[in-house]
Amino acid sequence: MISLISNAWAAATTPAPAPAGAGFLQFLPLILLVVAMYFLIMRPQNKRAREQRAMLAALTPGDEVVMAGGLLGRLTEVGQQFSMAEVAPGVSVKIQTASVQMVLPKDTLKKGK
Repeated sequence: MISLISNAWAAATTPAPAPAGAGFLQFLPLILLVVAMYFLIMRPQNKRAREQRAMLAALTPGDEVVMAGGLLGRLTEVGQQFSMAEVAPGVSVKIQTASVQMVLPKDTLKKGK
């Protein structure tokens, strides 16, 4: 039989040593990706969380707030875990303090009626 593929002979030479900075250059795209993710995703998210914690710490009775479900109300009691909000005259609900999304300017509820 005639073989169409010739035999391959391994070269007995030693491989050339890699340049000194080659290892770093291989990981440079990965390092740049991690740095970009930090500045585009993680840093703004941490900043928003910091602002939310500061807003929750500054809540006082009488503040008009928007809660997570879109409910508007005026805080009557503020606690660490739970607060009381008056959503209509004579109607108060107990809410989680963390569910407060935004503090509204004073007298917003009166103007909206």
